[in-house]
Amino acid sequence: MIRDLLLGLRLAVGGGRMSGQALLRLVMTTIGVALVVAILLPAAAIGNVVSERDARVAANTEIEEPRPGVDPLLVNYWYAEFDDDYLNTMVVAPTGPNSPVPPGLDRLPAPGELFVSPAVSELLAGPRGDSLRARVPGTVAGEIGKPGLSDASDLKLYLGSTVDRLSQVEDVTRVTGFGGPSEGFTLDAVTALVMAPIVVALLLPLLIFVTTASRMGAAQRERRLAALRLLGVDARQVRRIAAAESLLGAVAGLVVGGALFAALRPLIGQLDLFGLKLFAEDFVPSWQLTVVIALLVPGLAVGAAIFGLRRTIVEPLGVVRQSKPIRRRMWWRWAIAGVGALLMGATFLAEERDNSDAVGMALSVGSALLLIGVAVLLPWAVEKVVRGMRGGTPALQFAVRRLQMDGGTASRVVSGLVVVLAGTILVQTLMVSLTAGEGERDDWQPAEVQAAEVWTDSTHVDQARQLLAGAEGLTGVHEVSHSTLGEPGASAGRGVPVDIGDCAALRTIANLPTCTDGDVFFVNLPSESSQPPRAVPVGEQQFSGYRGGEPEPGPMWTVPAQVRTVSADQATRTAAGNLLITHRALGSVRPPANAITLSVAGPGGADAVVDRTSIALSPLAWEVSVRAVADPVAMSRRLDEGTGTFRAAMMTASGFVLSVAALSLLMLSIEQIVERRRPLAALSASGVPLSVLTRGSLWQNAIPVVIGVGLAIVAGLALTLPTVRYAGLPFTLDVGLVATMAGAAVLAVLVTTALTWPLLRQVTRLDGLRAE
Repeated sequence: MIRDLLLGLRLAVGGGRMSGQALLRLVMTTIGVALVVAILLPAAAIGNVVSERDARVAANTEIEEPRPGVDPLLVNYWYAEFDDDYLNTMVVAPTGPNSPVPPGLDRLPAPGELFVSPAVSELLAGPRGDSLRARVPGTVAGEIGKPGLSDASDLKLYLGSTVDRLSQVEDVTRVTGFGGPSEGFTLDAVTALVMAPIVVALLLPLLIFVTTASRMGAAQRERRLAALRLLGVDARQVRRIAAAESLLGAVAGLVVGGALFAALRPLIGQLDLFGLKLFAEDFVPSWQLTVVIALLVPGLAVGAAIFGLRRTIVEPLGVVRQSKPIRRRMWWRWAIAGVGALLMGATFLAEERDNSDAVGMALSVGSALLLIGVAVLLPWAVEKVVRGMRGGTPALQFAVRRLQMDGGTASRVVSGLVVVLAGTILVQTLMVSLTAGEGERDDWQPAEVQAAEVWTDSTHVDQARQLLAGAEGLTGVHEVSHSTLGEPGASAGRGVPVDIGDCAALRTIANLPTCTDGDVFFVNLPSESSQPPRAVPVGEQQFSGYRGGEPEPGPMWTVPAQVRTVSADQATRTAAGNLLITHRALGSVRPPANAITLSVAGPGGADAVVDRTSIALSPLAWEVSVRAVADPVAMSRRLDEGTGTFRAAMMTASGFVLSVAALSLLMLSIEQIVERRRPLAALSASGVPLSVLTRGSLWQNAIPVVIGVGLAIVAGLALTLPTVRYAGLPFTLDVGLVATMAGAAVLAVLVTTALTWPLLRQVTRLDGLRAE
């Protein structure tokens, strides 16, 4: 057995003189296996990435139980808004020398000192560094180490303070230690099933590429095996030798793929995956999965080579192919597609946005099975179509006859392209549907645009107002308090949101052409709102709020009979469904305030106003929260940019996998031309023009691709319709995208035909009829 394997390895390299076909087969197999391994190894490392992250999160878990000999560490959590993120700031103050030190720090920060994460350090060194310093006052004294972070993108800070100041905070936490149990990596069924369609669409074309590359030069290899049979090698030895020939490229691809993963792993930490950055050193595949990959992927290439000999009899005097057409077993093909369609159709019985595991499982499993079902049904569909085709040009007849004899091979190669196209239609249509309604509504803006909002409570609102009044570059400070009005005895928070202020303050959230002190307004919900209908409260109602996190019932108040309504398009989005009350309308009633907002305007851009506001309120630090007022235009622009980035990433991935599928088609075309070089030379010698043979090659590739594109569009729509309906999104088909992907498939056929034309021209020369 060892001798057979060694002989196969020697034959794979040409016994010292490697032929062009052998070299091409070796290179293509190496590339295919390397790509698959380079993708599977990071996937195999996900478990370690999640486990390491969970371990760090567990190590940072606060322990609040009293511990002997430990001085509690006072901790207050402060989330300061910065652009589209929040700065996770922990304000700390030790109560004694034995206070615990958080992971990632070598000491506790002194009052006024800051320890920041590497991501915050990058922001401080960037163009927005001054704005960040305005949000969190303090002097940077060091960086937080990896043990204190969940991810590399964490915007985390530790700010030192005094015990006297933190003791006055109502919800301060007394921490006596850090650490807790880690659950480790657990892959639940729903997460695994959600990943199934992505894995199928990504890996199936690559696996097809590997199998196609491993079977290149089959005719030349079979002639060598026939010569070995003449020397006394039996059929079992032939298969072992064929397996060893494919094993060389598989092992080489395994080594190259591992080296590629090792070379690219440091770059993983630099990737910004929609705001998430991971630690590159955490990408360590488990040895169990590494062994599985090392055995499975080369085994696939070897198995494909052996499987290619199933209908070939290698005898001492030549190679005989079993040309009798086989009847495909269709039950398992239809079963895969049928179960997938049944699961997808069953989701129509569920309510829209029914957040249940069963529906998510049905969508995930159904989509994966439909993608696989389309791939396995394509050979049958191609055979059905070409079986009934008659007549046509000579080129078309050549192609149809070839597909009638062996259409399964080309269809299997094209199935990778079909899976990519169907998956792309699903993902891109979802993205288009998600953003279909954005930007259709023109949001109302007040005459004096408010750039910043200051959220605080009744304890600190007077001091905040005084600090803002004395600051330069700030104008138009308006105060609005927020409460809730509901039926008497209703639980806190249940009812209609209420905004209370003077007319000038209320005009910053709604268009009120006529407003006098004593008026009450109700803002209607927009017609497209997903919230339940909200009616204008009438009669005697009760205010409610929260104090210290606990519900606080408020006084009773009778809603005036005259409540003026404001349409949703004449108010900010946050005011939709709210009751707007001026101070005089309340009389002597003093509702409890959930929060108080100070809206601030000023010259310059919104960022400049927010920075000036943050600097003015720096003495209050975490007692107030300074935020940028939501700008609908900017929000829509950021949403478009994020969606465009995601779509571009998906299109890049689809283009890569599509190019792999096209390369598989190219290798198949080369293999078929080399295998049929004598019949092609005979046809050329008989007077058949080269142009006819070229068009025949074009039709031979185009027919399976056209059928596959049709199936892909049907499958893509079958995947998209249930998903979009379940998500409650409007179905918006990007016809341009579908046309682009279909055009890319057709372009792949044209490029393949053009690249094989020189080889076709070479094999149709008269000297191709010579035989030894």
